[in-house]
Amino acid sequence: MMDDWATSASEATIGADLHIELPGSGLRSGLMDALRDAVRTGRLAPGTRLPSSRALAADLGLARNTVADAYAELVVEGWLTARQGSGTRVARRATPSKPAPSARRAPPARPRPTFSLMPGSPDLGSFPRAEWLKAARRALTVAPHEAFGYSDARGRIELRTVLADYLARARGVYADPDRIVVCSGIIHGLMLLATVLHRRRVREVAVESYGLDVHWQRLRDAGLRLPALPFDEHGTRTDELAGPKLEGVGAVLLTPAHQFPMGVALHADRRAAVVDWARSAGGLILEDDYDGEFRYDRQPVGALQCLDPDRVVYLGTASKSLAPGLRLGWMVLPEGLAAEVAEAKGEPDWASGTPDQLTLAEFIASGAYDRHVRGMRLRYRRRRDQLVEALAERAPDIRVSGIAAGMHAVLELPTGTESTVVQAAARQGLALEGLSSSRHPSTAPDRDALVVGYGTPPDSAWSGALDALCRVLP
Repeated sequence: MMDDWATSASEATIGADLHIELPGSGLRSGLMDALRDAVRTGRLAPGTRLPSSRALAADLGLARNTVADAYAELVVEGWLTARQGSGTRVARRATPSKPAPSARRAPPARPRPTFSLMPGSPDLGSFPRAEWLKAARRALTVAPHEAFGYSDARGRIELRTVLADYLARARGVYADPDRIVVCSGIIHGLMLLATVLHRRRVREVAVESYGLDVHWQRLRDAGLRLPALPFDEHGTRTDELAGPKLEGVGAVLLTPAHQFPMGVALHADRRAAVVDWARSAGGLILEDDYDGEFRYDRQPVGALQCLDPDRVVYLGTASKSLAPGLRLGWMVLPEGLAAEVAEAKGEPDWASGTPDQLTLAEFIASGAYDRHVRGMRLRYRRRRDQLVEALAERAPDIRVSGIAAGMHAVLELPTGTESTVVQAAARQGLALEGLSSSRHPSTAPDRDALVVGYGTPPDSAWSGALDALCRVLP
């Protein structure tokens, strides 16, 4: 469909409504310049029928002969064609667009990688479309009319009720529906929490020495300072919170079930230590349940929240278990904090659409979510095993860690080789991430490694991605 200044070429009996503006120069030359410009820039497409000379003259307040002479000269120049019974039309030929006088040539686009082993994304090709559609039909069929109006800032009660049951059963979370706030993902949840913490005069939030900078940035944006806690083979050193250097800390952000990116479950002593700190200091624990659903070689590690629901904010999301494009996450909050976070989110709920919330509620309640998670757990475990086998055969000096759960592995490299390997991979069309991109700015580099997301490629690309990885490893 063309814009309102020109009808389609098939509307031969009507012609084009040109909407051209004449410059202040001579009438005929001005009309010719305006028509040339309209054709050159594509505003008048090839084959477009122009108004009759009589009609255009009336529209522009010109003499009919002026328009007829302009048409005739443009026909001679090749801009227009004129045939008996067909009227005057834009010639059917390529007309290069007129470049902007000062336009700069855009830099060449970076080629998209052939393969990606970037962490943090599930296999998007495995999204359960058929089951999701069934859940959507069932949910929307029975949804009350008011569900499609402006919603409670905490999220739809149907989803909060189902989440409370699921999280209690699957993750050991104490979750009352009134203490759950639906958000559009972990980042959105951290933005809301940062706002509330700042209002409560919290100025420092301790973080792990390795983690997701995009999460840290949301806290920094709220004006919070982020001192880093040390890390060792037992996980984050939460006992450091009681030391004098961190007296000003009012909250701590942790990934206790499967530390990102190192892949260690927080040791029981350190889980107890951080809860003791929160109780004695009046602090708050922000628990990002990263990869909590995917575990392979160990018993499930329950959520930290169950140790003290009044001191722990539990953050979960459908981004890894289903797809980040759903933009659905949730927070289970201490009783006194739920109302403040809902207020920060705002009335009405503008961040999370009702249809997807209702669909997810039905998807979980029907058992489809459990079936999907079990299926993906088997698939990711199989990929993990294939990765370990390939490395043992083709790069036996590379040590692999952090693979008891989750969708990524840490591959330790010889000192000084991380950036070289990442660059070599890029030249071969493989997107890789080095461990340094997850290191807190205050943490001294202590190792070179890759963080390999084996959940990211679709099945069709998995073997190719694995091959490309083995080729670039030292």
